[in-house]
Amino acid sequence: MCASLFSFPDPTAGSPTMKDSNAALPVSMGTLLRADLPEDAAHRDDGLCVVGVLGKSGARPGPQKETLLNDLADKHVFSLFGGPRDGGTPDSHIRAFHLRESRVLYLLLSSVGDGRQLLRACESLSAGTGHSDAHDVWTRLDRQHCLHLLYVFSVCHVLLLVHPNQTFDVTHDRLFRALDALRQKVLPLMRAAVKDCAVSKEWKLNCRPCPPRLLFVFQMSGSLKVSAHGSESGGNPDKPKKHSPRRRLQHALEDQIYRIFRKSRVLTNQSSNCLFTVPANQAFVYVIPADDEDPVGALLGQLRSVCTLCEPDPGPVVSGPRRYQQARRSTRLPGGGVGAVGEPAGVLMGAGGGQLVDCSLREFLWQHVELVLTKKGFDDSVGRNPQPSHFELPTYSKWVQVASRLHQVLVGDPDEDVADLALKVQGQLKVLEGFLDADTKFSENRCQKALPLAHSAYQSNLPHNYTTTVHKNQLAQALRVYSQHARGVAFQRYALQLHEDCYKFWSNGHQLCEERSLTDQHCVHKFHLLPQPGEKTDVDRNPPVLNHNSRGRSTSACNCGRKQAPREDPFDVQAANYDFYQLLEEKCCGKLERIDFPVFQPSTPDPAPACPPAPRPPSEASASSEPQQAKEPSAAQSHTPADTSLSLDLSLGQSSDSLGPYGDAERAEVQPKRPSLVDRQPSTVEYLPGMMHSGCPKGLLPKFSSWSLVKLGPAKSYNCHTGLEQPGFLPGSSFLLPWDLVIRSRSEEDAGLTEPLDGGASSWPAPNKTLVGKRGSTGGLGRSRRRDDVARVFVGFEYEDARGRRFVSCGPDKIVKVLGPGGAKDPATRVLNTDMPLYIPSPSQGRGLKSHFAQLTRLFVVVPDAPLEVTLNPQVQPGPPPCPLFHPEQTDLVLPPDGFWVLRFPYSYATDRGPCLPPKENQPLNNYKVLRAMLRAATANPPPP
Repeated sequence: MCASLFSFPDPTAGSPTMKDSNAALPVSMGTLLRADLPEDAAHRDDGLCVVGVLGKSGARPGPQKETLLNDLADKHVFSLFGGPRDGGTPDSHIRAFHLRESRVLYLLLSSVGDGRQLLRACESLSAGTGHSDAHDVWTRLDRQHCLHLLYVFSVCHVLLLVHPNQTFDVTHDRLFRALDALRQKVLPLMRAAVKDCAVSKEWKLNCRPCPPRLLFVFQMSGSLKVSAHGSESGGNPDKPKKHSPRRRLQHALEDQIYRIFRKSRVLTNQSSNCLFTVPANQAFVYVIPADDEDPVGALLGQLRSVCTLCEPDPGPVVSGPRRYQQARRSTRLPGGGVGAVGEPAGVLMGAGGGQLVDCSLREFLWQHVELVLTKKGFDDSVGRNPQPSHFELPTYSKWVQVASRLHQVLVGDPDEDVADLALKVQGQLKVLEGFLDADTKFSENRCQKALPLAHSAYQSNLPHNYTTTVHKNQLAQALRVYSQHARGVAFQRYALQLHEDCYKFWSNGHQLCEERSLTDQHCVHKFHLLPQPGEKTDVDRNPPVLNHNSRGRSTSACNCGRKQAPREDPFDVQAANYDFYQLLEEKCCGKLERIDFPVFQPSTPDPAPACPPAPRPPSEASASSEPQQAKEPSAAQSHTPADTSLSLDLSLGQSSDSLGPYGDAERAEVQPKRPSLVDRQPSTVEYLPGMMHSGCPKGLLPKFSSWSLVKLGPAKSYNCHTGLEQPGFLPGSSFLLPWDLVIRSRSEEDAGLTEPLDGGASSWPAPNKTLVGKRGSTGGLGRSRRRDDVARVFVGFEYEDARGRRFVSCGPDKIVKVLGPGGAKDPATRVLNTDMPLYIPSPSQGRGLKSHFAQLTRLFVVVPDAPLEVTLNPQVQPGPPPCPLFHPEQTDLVLPPDGFWVLRFPYSYATDRGPCLPPKENQPLNNYKVLRAMLRAATANPPPP
């Protein structure tokens, strides 16, 4: 009965012929349209009716869409347990099967509403897929399904919408409204795709052969099952109803569906303007009866009815296989009556003649198919002035031509000539969001209401300008408020919008300058630019051009310490260690004698800063630090090297016998000194961008020196009884510490001998013979030395706090305090033999809770007029390890005799990687120190006679 027009054989079943109907299999829509199959000349001009089957499949075992098509085709065409053979690609979502004798082409559309597709979609989601990503996957599948639906609605005459139960799914109303809106958007693109097809003008204009008629198929559940006699409880069994419960359910569903679609304007009076139509005077709902509870009894009853001999039909006698199939159809009518296939449903009467007999699904469908095959068409317009809709019954070749073009644009892989149209169709899918994505719409509305609350939480208790830390804290608070109210898939997207909104608010005139001063205080200006050299500040610009300012002020003295002045909190090393002192030098110490440290001397007009060296591996760094650590203990033993001829303080009556370790120095061989890298010629092309320290490359000098060494006057300018007469010193704390250096005593027989010291010859005077010097000077420096073998040097470590209060320290934790005349009594050995702290708590703390630190600022050294060589070699460690050691540009600097020298330490310390910040309140101060052995003394070579 049902021989196919073309057949696609099973790859596992050999090579059957084209006429073998048992080997015919459903194929995907893409394969059908691409296949170049021969067409029978006798049926070339026959019209083709296209029937589409779509909808959902139930989770319970029961008639699926494939089962319905098998019943309609009256053969096992679609497999009930296997999936599409091409792996479930988007092209395989529509499968086709063509019956030539019936002139019907069936299209089966599968989606995630079916169990197989749903399982495949769930398997595609990984275990770590988030809620938003999973929602994007389902949204993409919904859009893909809408395009398939639009394609099926554009190529079919009749559509069967299958429901897995007896309840109408109202979500179809929203789905059909979305499809109608999408069709209106893409209709010009579809017209452009089929404009060259050999079809009628109406078909090209509407892009469909006719407004398709939509039929609904439901599955009756067991709860609505009635008895075999068709009677109902509560009624009169002697007076049966005219319609069975199933037929009354069909009528109720028809009324419900029609009201819903008319209310939402999916159905209107003019059928040509609708996405689909429903018949006005025919049934468009069919309810499949429930399965029998006794499947064995049902099979036996069917077998008994088939084997029962019935009265012969008045029609023609049919032999062969068609007789068996016709007999099967005849058993579907109670009482043995056989209804014509084209007879409308509901006209067959039962044996008693009281109740209408329910028709089969094929008979329900065939009354609509016959209207297509007989070219009568569908007249489904209603109202006072109904307009006839267009209708066309195409041949197979014409239908394939139009369906292929629409398939490329809407579903399949497009050719080059329609690729632009397919891309534009994808761009029109945004119209579906308002109809289908209700979760996203709810989530967006919820998140939009939460955004103002989050903005208010961010802006609460905010200063006008604030830093990044405050911005991040307020943003975290805003996100907490947002997460309490926002829900759904749009949560992440609106959270990113909250980030952007808060950042825009912050950067739009509320961003505080992030630069911190060398004392770790941030700039109080809002975000601004620094003025270029020669450029003036401009507050009115956006952003303004301003210098950094932390509103922090302190009081500092000049290089020599004789004049104090207020200073701004510095933000760079040059302003901290050079510019401020240069301004005071013009007013105070500009004419004093000084020793200039070497600085960079450019040989090119545009010198460049040296690139910082690459960081060394930890192994090399630890290996290089071992020699340095080995040298420090030797220096800690004494600040005087072993080859010198002077000992430490003997002012307390110590004898010369205590100079034992230094007696062997005269027998030590003096090794010739090799030229170091520091002694080489420095670069004149590249300069050091920071300060000199132990980690900077050799051969580079900075553009300015952060140190200063000036001479206040001769040695007699310091009076040990009055101390330093400079401003800012605390009472009794301006006295320098004495450092008595004893020249080694000799016996009379050795008086005329000479002794090589410090690599040269030095002759000692005879007993009771004075050295060349200034006698009678004040302070005991110019008078004859005690026993002609003692020289007194005065040393003072001066500390200064931010309020300009100064004092001299006589130990790591002690301040010089002289209450009466006579000067300081504490010797300088303690401060010279220990690591002096760089910061100590200021003795005059304010009323506030914050502690103030005083910083080592100057070193005073009074060198007498004597044959002494006082060597200066300061090394400062302004932070915990691995902080480098900072030193002047010239090390081992010998101070000339008869001078009152002042060494000013840097105000701030910084490397090319950033500043070394002063300590906080909870940080230990022992990591910030000046290394011992800063001063060394030796006898000077006498001038040649």
